[in-house]
Amino acid sequence: MKKQLVVIGNGMVGHHFAEQWMASEMAADYELHVFAEENQRAYDRVHLSEYFEKQSSAHLQLGDDGFYTLPGIHLHLNEAVIALDREAKSVTTAQRQYSYDTLVFATGSYPFVPPIDGRELDHCWVYRTLQDLDAIRASAQGATRGVVVGGGLLGLEAANALRMLGLEAHVVEFAPRLMPVQLDSDAGSLLRAKIEDLGVKVHTEKATRKIIPGDEQRLRMCFADETYLETDLIVFSAGIRPQDQLAREAGLQLGERGGIAVDQHCRTSDPSIYAIGECAVWNNQQYGLVAPGYTMARVAAAHMIGNVGTTFTGADMSTKLKLLGVDVGSIGDAHGATPGALNYRYSNEIEGVYRRLVVSADGSKLLGAILVGDNSYYDTLLQYALNGIALPEHPESLILPDSSGMSSPSLGASALPYEATLCSCHNVTKGDICEAMNDGAVSLSDIKSMTKAATGCGGCAAMVKTVFESELEARGVQVDKSICEHFSHTRQELFHLVKVEGIQTFDELIERHGQGGGCEICKPAVASILASVWNEHVHEAKHLPLQDTNDTFMANMQKNGTYSVVPRIPGGEITPKMLIKIGEVGEKYNLYTKITGGQRIDLFGATLDELPLIWEELIAAGFETGHAYGKSLRTVKSCIGDTWCRYGVQDSMSMAIRLENRYKGMRSPHKVKMAVSGCTRECAEAQSKDIGVIATENGWNLYVCGNGGMKPRHADLFATDLDDETLIRYIDRVLMFYVYTADRLQRTSVWLENLQGGLKYLKEVVIDDSLGLAEELETRMQHIVDTYQCEWKTAINDSEKRKRFRSYVNASEPRKARIQLIEERGQLIPARMITEEEVA
Repeated sequence: MKKQLVVIGNGMVGHHFAEQWMASEMAADYELHVFAEENQRAYDRVHLSEYFEKQSSAHLQLGDDGFYTLPGIHLHLNEAVIALDREAKSVTTAQRQYSYDTLVFATGSYPFVPPIDGRELDHCWVYRTLQDLDAIRASAQGATRGVVVGGGLLGLEAANALRMLGLEAHVVEFAPRLMPVQLDSDAGSLLRAKIEDLGVKVHTEKATRKIIPGDEQRLRMCFADETYLETDLIVFSAGIRPQDQLAREAGLQLGERGGIAVDQHCRTSDPSIYAIGECAVWNNQQYGLVAPGYTMARVAAAHMIGNVGTTFTGADMSTKLKLLGVDVGSIGDAHGATPGALNYRYSNEIEGVYRRLVVSADGSKLLGAILVGDNSYYDTLLQYALNGIALPEHPESLILPDSSGMSSPSLGASALPYEATLCSCHNVTKGDICEAMNDGAVSLSDIKSMTKAATGCGGCAAMVKTVFESELEARGVQVDKSICEHFSHTRQELFHLVKVEGIQTFDELIERHGQGGGCEICKPAVASILASVWNEHVHEAKHLPLQDTNDTFMANMQKNGTYSVVPRIPGGEITPKMLIKIGEVGEKYNLYTKITGGQRIDLFGATLDELPLIWEELIAAGFETGHAYGKSLRTVKSCIGDTWCRYGVQDSMSMAIRLENRYKGMRSPHKVKMAVSGCTRECAEAQSKDIGVIATENGWNLYVCGNGGMKPRHADLFATDLDDETLIRYIDRVLMFYVYTADRLQRTSVWLENLQGGLKYLKEVVIDDSLGLAEELETRMQHIVDTYQCEWKTAINDSEKRKRFRSYVNASEPRKARIQLIEERGQLIPARMITEEEVA
């Protein structure tokens, strides 16, 4: 007769244990019974908010559909264990009693709801299960505002969920900053500014005293400082507590603050019982991330089959997230609690980034790090921290921008030791990736299937992909350039699939040619592709979830939670009347005004609710959106040409205006800048632009693929002495061929450098029509021209689209009144943030 193994809980950790157990040789000697409180099998709670995006939980399901139908495993859905008899070695559910030889607690945790009077009123929820999300969605019907109590990881995810439901979202946090466990005060302040810039209101240092029925909305939250906030629903996300009640009643030893105490093998005080995940406490510490839970699951399974050498000795709690579209990373000892620890900090409020390194007293090892606004540094820093890699001579070079002139040694895949941990969730090393390849893995999908790397929280996906591709190249294999794990295609391939198959939505594309729910890499890339092919408004419901912040609000977000407005001024030409109107608008809304390098006027300091009002006035005066927020044509800079200048040989102003009006609606892999100079004196600096045009006695010289910025590149001379129509035709072809073939976020300069055959090949395609694409490229560009719409005008004329710019309904004062500004040179600018050191 087979032995009985019982697992209480079918969350992510319980499911992972089941997978580990069923893969072992001893599984054949046991019957495995898994008990779940919910009515569906294990699903991904890390990406729970995607449930609102997809309107389905199918993509969140863990494991293969047939896993729980394997011989020897029995999944009991909607059957909670209500009693444990350790003496009889049995568990009881509402249905029947089951005996066990070995038992595993994987009961997880439950949301902590502070003991607030009124917390049990209608429309008060927690954010933990799919059933919770269904209740929140139902509660949001007819509502306008939602509040999340708790500003930690899950709280900000819940705020994003409320935002996706169309609610005005607020976050109430007792601590002085958001994510106090992971971030320091400077990082917390920056995160707050970015999140408020997205329209989520943050209230810190607020203790809710009681909840009562509201006057204008369903509920009123009364705070300890005598202020209050009214809302239609409340989501509690103030932390978690171990789900240990059953173990407590059975007399198992608990931790000092609750949780089931376990040893290094994840065994409880009862040798027949194990505990893993959030319900377990090792060394009086509870681990609230999925990675430590997975490690515990592996340790427990290993010990049961006799591998006593595998132990649990703590876990890495590093996290890499995108919260409401904002990059946040926290590694190791992020707060510098280690005695003698030293710190390096880089803060750029204009760019909206903050980076902190915590290093050992001798400066040789990385102990921790904090990142806000840019997680591109995370993978490298994590490897330094996890693997004890010696830091470079100047550790600060690891967080300084490339323009600092202090280059840091590259820590590419080849530099990582064989034992370097890449995936903390599943404890996958670089060596495991290499061994999987030795065993036949030939794709990233194979690697994930064989090692489980990047299938947990997903934070290691980029590093796993880098190591895999590096190993392929080292073995002489051509590397798959898939855009991300959700599409086994390049951006170029996705573009052609959209165009050829007539695909018009992200959901349709991922259903036909991808998998999962998408990510921050593929969503904006596909949004750009759809815009390039079909040119629909970015606020269409099917496109809106794909956009980044700037495109979402059609304005550039600034560091203090305001936006800048840039109307289009083709060629820099503007009438006195229009110039006066910009002045009037700037004065009326108290905006900071500046002439840009692209011959436009930037208006800074507009609040979200002011944007439609400003656009209305500008549009009425003859202006359009300048697309300064998009990956699109920015400007066509020009000199005055032969209209006024005694050196000019062609009418550069008219040509610049013609080019800008033609290409102003074009979305592309990255921003595009142009310039037209009226003579070889080159006052418009055309040779540093993506498309540069310089007048000659016989027409125009065309230059392509230049750029300024951090890594300037001089444009290449493409064709000479062109007439107007030929010039336009060639530009159409170059730009559309770029749109067809470039990678995501690739400037034209990099595109040309990576184009096989380089400039010669591009000339053959564009001038000689070597691919037979010329007519198609021109037709596609003409479609963009013919379907142009001013995105500002469309948004303000559509009542549904305009709702995105609503201010807070019950705000006690205009939002701008709460933005700190100081006067400088006769205009208002953001007040400089004061650091803790300056206060001290």
